[in-house]
Amino acid sequence: MDLILVKIFATALALSEVLTQPQAVKTHFDAAQDQAEVVQILRNGCAHMRQAFDIESINLDSLIATALDDPKAVGADIKAFHGINFADLNTAYHRFCKNETVDKPVVDLGQVIDFFNNAAADLPDQTRLKGRKLPSMSVVLDDTGAKFADVFEPGNRRVWLPLADIPDYVQKAFVAAEDRRFFQHHGVDERGIIRAFIGNLAEPGRPQGGSTITQQVVKNLLVGEDVTYERKIREMIVASRLESTLSKQEILELYLNSAYLGRGSWGVEMAARSYFGKSAKDLTLGEGAMLAGLLKGPSYFNPDRHPDRAKERLAYVLGRMQEDGVIDSTQKDAVLAAPPKLIAFERPHRESGFYFTDYLAREAKTDGIESLTAAPYTVHSTINASLQRETEAALQEGLAHYEISAGRMVFRGAEAISPMRCRRSPRASYQTLLRRSRQPCRQRCRRGSRR
Repeated sequence: MDLILVKIFATALALSEVLTQPQAVKTHFDAAQDQAEVVQILRNGCAHMRQAFDIESINLDSLIATALDDPKAVGADIKAFHGINFADLNTAYHRFCKNETVDKPVVDLGQVIDFFNNAAADLPDQTRLKGRKLPSMSVVLDDTGAKFADVFEPGNRRVWLPLADIPDYVQKAFVAAEDRRFFQHHGVDERGIIRAFIGNLAEPGRPQGGSTITQQVVKNLLVGEDVTYERKIREMIVASRLESTLSKQEILELYLNSAYLGRGSWGVEMAARSYFGKSAKDLTLGEGAMLAGLLKGPSYFNPDRHPDRAKERLAYVLGRMQEDGVIDSTQKDAVLAAPPKLIAFERPHRESGFYFTDYLAREAKTDGIESLTAAPYTVHSTINASLQRETEAALQEGLAHYEISAGRMVFRGAEAISPMRCRRSPRASYQTLLRRSRQPCRQRCRRGSRR
């Protein structure tokens, strides 16, 4: 049996369980004794999916017939379909969906069960997300009250905002853009999977995943983002469990505070500040819809680099909101006639005061604050920003001159460490040495200077 078929049917087993028995998902089967049970689960799942195809007005049998007649018509350019034997899939379809007896089964259920068991072993505990607030960004002010530094963990440049403080139409914009049946499904949406599947057939260049908001929360915070069948199996099972652990509102709050939206911003609050210079509490309908549109691809729909794409995506989100009855055509047309205005993007950058911010973090612990990233704090400090920069520059200059005067053959600086042994002129300033240290070796070292 081809490995790709093993992976496909192991994933189908997980999908069948979460769709037909979400409250009793098994994560381990006996490869020999439980095959009949697995067959029944797969058949139940297929029946459930066939019904969803009918709801979406898609003839599954006709689609399969087309694939058998011309496989290139449904997958020539789709990476996920590469290597799939459509004839074997058709045989399996008749076995599990038509409940027919086949002479030569193409699916080795023992291998499928083994793959599923390995993928579903040691699943992360979804209860860890109950009441969890993600790391936030704190602001350090200098002695004049001006912003001196942002303190945040890598990949967590956000400001946590409770769901109650996010306008209802902003919440609905994100739901409309990513998971319009969010309040109906139980973690995995079979109709969303079908629409993504059909969409990939029509536009193979931009793959759609069909993941729900719950699945995206699980992917971002629990199971990781590696593109494998194992991760998808784990994601679906944990998403189903999470729906029984957290309310829809709690899941949505996590999602709106964890999603990456471009401009170095995680979460809707940080994105609102970065793109529009305001809190998410004050976002307009158009601004909220534009941020929701970035979810699909913050780089591809980047309004700074690709304004036309961003506007098309904005129209799509507004259209979905209109279809859901959240807004009317007048509101949609008004936003499209006057799209949201962006503020200039200021990339976060700081060159001094790193030791001082570390000191502040230690001082905060003595006052009972475990971490400055546990919540969005505002720290009023005594630092003089300009004096700090001048002091650090003078220190580096002095260290550079000391190294040179001591006859060092290797210059080692706090900001520039060169692995090459290059003799440098004593008259060279620290800035010159720093500039040279960032150049390629052949440019830094003159002939005869390498020892």
